[in-house]
Amino acid sequence: MAGNGGIIGPPNTVNPSQAEVITTKTSSGCLTLQPATTEITAVIVAGGGGGGSKSSGGGGAGGLRNIPIATTGGSTIPIVVGGGGAGAPALPAKGTSGVASSVAAKCVTYTSAGGGGGGSDGDTQGSDGGSGGGSSNNNATGGAGNTPPVAPPQGNPGGGSFSPGPGGNTGGGGGGAGSAGSNAPSVPTSGAGGNGLDVSPTFPTAPNSGVYAGGGGGGANGGPTTAGAGGPGGGGNGDNNGPGTAGTTNPGGGGGGGGSPGSGGAGGSGIVLIKEPFVSKSAPGVWNINTVYDLVKEGDWGGFNVQTYSLDYLVVAGGGGGGTRYSASGAEDGGGGGAGGYRASGYGPSPLQGSALSFTNVTQGSSYVVTVGAGGSGATFPGGNATDGTNSIFNACGSAPLKIESTGGGSGGTHGGGHAGNPGGSGGGGTAGSSGGSGNTPPTTPPQGNNGGTAPAGANGGGGGGATGAGGNCGPAGAGAPNTITGSDVTYAAGGTGGACGAAGTTNRGNGADGRGNNNPAGNGGSGVVVVRGPSAVSFAVTPGSNSTSTHPGGDKIATFTVSGTLTVS
Repeated sequence: MAGNGGIIGPPNTVNPSQAEVITTKTSSGCLTLQPATTEITAVIVAGGGGGGSKSSGGGGAGGLRNIPIATTGGSTIPIVVGGGGAGAPALPAKGTSGVASSVAAKCVTYTSAGGGGGGSDGDTQGSDGGSGGGSSNNNATGGAGNTPPVAPPQGNPGGGSFSPGPGGNTGGGGGGAGSAGSNAPSVPTSGAGGNGLDVSPTFPTAPNSGVYAGGGGGGANGGPTTAGAGGPGGGGNGDNNGPGTAGTTNPGGGGGGGGSPGSGGAGGSGIVLIKEPFVSKSAPGVWNINTVYDLVKEGDWGGFNVQTYSLDYLVVAGGGGGGTRYSASGAEDGGGGGAGGYRASGYGPSPLQGSALSFTNVTQGSSYVVTVGAGGSGATFPGGNATDGTNSIFNACGSAPLKIESTGGGSGGTHGGGHAGNPGGSGGGGTAGSSGGSGNTPPTTPPQGNNGGTAPAGANGGGGGGATGAGGNCGPAGAGAPNTITGSDVTYAAGGTGGACGAAGTTNRGNGADGRGNNNPAGNGGSGVVVVRGPSAVSFAVTPGSNSTSTHPGGDKIATFTVSGTLTVS
């Protein structure tokens, strides 16, 4: 009998209709696509680099990619929006590079790299990145753009500097998505930031008129020198004797370079735009077998190869910065920073164990957004206050998204600058007769942290709260929590000691920083960490490459995040 071309029953008839849907994401999270969306157009803009200080280079713009991405209809995709890099302090220092942005679909992660930080009088070379940072002094070259390389290129190099002699140093402009940063010419004028790109032809309603990823302008060295302008697309202007201008929030522009002795401007945070065609299909007939086979192979046919699994987690936020003495008078020392919030499903103290997360894993894999919180800055002397740590998040994308979020630790109090410790995952210690900040803010069950200690007038600052204990009065820090989720016994989320030597909190432990006396700056809080552990049957893939995966001797898979990124489970 003759075949019928692989069709069982009458051929199906497909009637398409289409309407465009555009989504703008200015913060990390999940996006559920329309049921028939099999391809999206994505503009992925990373955070811009911070400007350098003292006749410095402008920060490079965050990488910009405008690309098609294959997707599964109705799936939920994770989106990471990178923050801008910090501008360099007034002392000669290079600006911090921006943070990458990404979109993940069908087990592939598409990433734009953060912009390179601008060079400074003390560290002249601009950093590489999505677009490179401008250089400073000594006729140095700017940082390379399109790092790591992608096609089409995501950015351009930063400009070079010019050093005619004392009082005339100028910095190069940060690179932009549309053009390189300008070199500082052989006259006392700094380089302009490179131009951004206009995506409004394909995204007509995009914020900032659709122009993104402009480089920061170079800083100059006072006197007759002229600072460089920031590039269109959110680039901050440089300055000749004061602080550079910050890049605009969300276009991913680089921060402007500072003058002498000005600090660098912070880079602007990134943005992600998603455009999807909405297609509604009706098929009154039966499916062609070949079509079903293709859909199953691509992971677009539901109901096959479905398995459930549970994931354990450790989510620790960044610790708070330590306080100090605000002025030369008085004897009151600063409070210790509170630990970042501690949340875990197991492998640690039983009173603090939450429930593991249960998920359904389909053939194309499931991707999760991970945010690792930064430690807060320590208070400066004179006149500065500490800052809180930032939140860490494990965001499980799915039909019913689940989010585990730990709050950054509260900063320690500074004598004369607010006194009380701030609330947070754990609270910062108080100073000068004030109370410590409250822990477990906002409330979680089990609690994520404890209160900071109080400080009588004329005494040491209170200790910062920790995961398993409150900060003590007059100095002692709250204890952290031991946890073996990585296979090693490590203590996380300890508070900082009040009125101590100003030691920084340990990186990727979420510890609060020690307070400080003797009219000195205090330490910075330790950055957070996110660890995920699953059964041997799953496979883990992480981005970016600085995060890691491992296999426990018992077979469990472990993913450790020391910076923000994505986790794909298959």
